[in-house]
Amino acid sequence: MQVTLKFYATLADYLPAGSKNNRVNIEVADQATISAVIQPYALPPKLTHLVLVNGVFVPPDERATTCLQEGDVLAIWPPIAGG
Repeated sequence: MQVTLKFYATLADYLPAGSKNNRVNIEVADQATISAVIQPYALPPKLTHLVLVNGVFVPPDERATTCLQEGDVLAIWPPIAGG
């Protein structure tokens, strides 16, 4: 199935070459979990601060069990401090 993966801020560097606008459409196994989808990108766990599926926050303790569906958008932000 296909999902859209979006990495923001410094995490965009972890996307495959050729990705545009901080996003890439990827093929994943049916019932793939968030953790399984992001594992190949080797994101440091401390940088996967804010994880959203279709705009809905997924807490860290649910990422290994939350399954994605066809067409979902998985967006990840690192911790960001502002002034």
